[in-house]
Amino acid sequence: MTATADRTYRRGLHPLHAILLAGTIPLFLGALLSDYAYWSSHYIQWSTFASWLIAGGLVFAGLALLCAIAGLFHADRRRGPPLAYFLLLLITWIVGLFNALIHARDAWG
Repeated sequence: MTATADRTYRRGLHPLHAILLAGTIPLFLGALLSDYAYWSSHYIQWSTFASWLIAGGLVFAGLALLCAIAGLFHADRRRGPPLAYFLLLLITWIVGLFNALIHARDAWG
């Protein structure tokens, strides 16, 4: 008698999706640190630098969001809730957009 075992392997993120997702972390973190530097020194350069970092973070997060939308259509339901991941990434992008809009009027107001 022969026993067979069905092995299922979880697929990770696509490498491009992982790079885009990992790129948002240092950009948004750098914007947070630049905001702190602007708060403590009031030099306009820190606000401008934070605005550029937020814009870069929004680009990376937007592209990762597109990958997450594509992942919704190819989702394996046993792998976990892909909709929760998509919604969390969408909320991150929306908060970053509001932060960019606040920075657009921050230093010149």
